[in-house]
Amino acid sequence: MLKVEGLVCHYGKVAAVRQLSMEVGRGELVALIGANGAGKTTTLKAISGVLPPAAGRIVFLGEDIVRASPKRILELGIAHCPEGRRVFPYMSVLENLEMGAYLRSDRAQVTADMERLFERFPILFERRHQAAGTLSGGEQQMLAISRALMSRPKLVLFDEPSLGLAPNLVERTFDIVKAIRAEGVTVVMVEQNAFAALELADRAYVLDQGRVTMSGPGLALLNDPHVKAAYLGG
Repeated sequence: MLKVEGLVCHYGKVAAVRQLSMEVGRGELVALIGANGAGKTTTLKAISGVLPPAAGRIVFLGEDIVRASPKRILELGIAHCPEGRRVFPYMSVLENLEMGAYLRSDRAQVTADMERLFERFPILFERRHQAAGTLSGGEQQMLAISRALMSRPKLVLFDEPSLGLAPNLVERTFDIVKAIRAEGVTVVMVEQNAFAALELADRAYVLDQGRVTMSGPGLALLNDPHVKAAYLGG
């Protein structure tokens, strides 16, 4: 479904991603793990078109999207749920969800999708007229995930979905990611909780200083001595 080859990304003169290559199959949950500054978030930004790469190819469903606009990438079916939730704080919950569907013209289905999301997250229905910036961190995360799903994506990019959440909400967030994947949506997830990410992932890539240093099935990496020592505290 997604193939990244030789990806290079810069912030000014600083190389954040260096010759990174990875693949994501249809229906997979693929995790990217690594220390802060390893290039994980930058990789997601390049895939979603937020950060134009300096070099490399990104092919999604047979189309090279490396020079495509974020709008075109969203039209093709890639939704990005960014780090820090990034809801529109002065817009209502309802308006945030409508923004997630702004490229869609099937209004009846948009309404049906919104109703299903309200069934999944009743608190969002209760707060549908409330400004998103007044929600708790967990509620904002539910809203950010729901907004991404309103585009009916084929692939969702999750960047640190558990970051900053209370412990009781972290497990709920991972359950939501599992449910999304079970519904047939392909997932690429960057996650600070490497243990949880590897438990969930079909496959994973370990990044270090912008390069892939290891890859393999999630459970295999979970039991790898180097990964344990570097990222799992053991």
